[in-house]
Amino acid sequence: MRLLVLGGTEFAGRAVAEAGLARGWEVTLFNRGRREGPRGTRALVGDRTRGEGLEALRGGEWDVVVDTWASAPRGVRDAARLLADRAGRYVYVSSCSVYAWPAAVGFDETAPLVDGSQDAEDVPYAESKRGGELAAVAAFGEERSLLVRAGLLLGPWENIDRLPWWLRRIARGGPVLAPGPRDNPLQYIDIRDLAEWTLSAAEAGLAGPYNMASEQGHTTMEALLTACVRATGSDAELRWTEPRVILEAGIEPWSQLPVWVPATEAADLHNSVYRLSVAKALAAGLRCRPVEETVADTWAWLRSADVSGLPRHVRATAGLAPELEAKVLGTGTRTAR
Repeated sequence: MRLLVLGGTEFAGRAVAEAGLARGWEVTLFNRGRREGPRGTRALVGDRTRGEGLEALRGGEWDVVVDTWASAPRGVRDAARLLADRAGRYVYVSSCSVYAWPAAVGFDETAPLVDGSQDAEDVPYAESKRGGELAAVAAFGEERSLLVRAGLLLGPWENIDRLPWWLRRIARGGPVLAPGPRDNPLQYIDIRDLAEWTLSAAEAGLAGPYNMASEQGHTTMEALLTACVRATGSDAELRWTEPRVILEAGIEPWSQLPVWVPATEAADLHNSVYRLSVAKALAAGLRCRPVEETVADTWAWLRSADVSGLPRHVRATAGLAPELEAKVLGTGTRTAR
């Protein structure tokens, strides 16, 4: 199989490229050439945001194109139009953010969507991803377009700084503000599982939208943070704290405490992130590795030479300031069940 990855040096694109190489596929990457892709890939250099930036793609044919673009939808539009007659299938890695807010519990691929346009310039993330979907389908048709609507993404090469933030914090040791409740259910997808499913689905000729995450309750907040303690070998003490105490301190779920969204106090956000239906993807062969493996492998990556340039690549979240964490811990936090 001949695979073209638009991107291929970071997170989702890199995972797809590595999965293709592991299958013995011929893998070509198209990007701006700022970072090296996995060894064994062929590089094409160009910048789709500039005039004539797609020139490197005017020759060649591919069986599958995987596009992870998250900016102006016209970037997907122009690339897909150019490749429509020279590629068999276009896979667009989209997001569950394309669903209209607030999402119902257990929403599936038929849920209402936000508006979008394939011709849009700079628009909010949800509209951008929806516009990218429309661009892919417009160029390749419904039968040759696969839309992978990803939920929370974790794993090696993460450039959003969610799981890496928790790993670095826990590695420092000492008392750690652990947001309760302990059994708060989490739903996410290891980026490598997304990559494997995506390539298998494309090879099998699947089309249309698929929600991409683990089953609901694949793990819990306690299991995730406990795995972080074990992976880092830290002496960190997880101090489980009720959501109300954390929120009253002015701490924002998701941003200041990555991954954490309380099921009651932030129900709409929790339902949108952790209560989606993935029955369609599971029926199509999706398999998700245990949280312990995702955490351990992400920690190994963080400690490797591969992240020597990490500060340039990671879009850091705000995280939780040590001073605020210490203040909350010092007020006699109430233990969450």
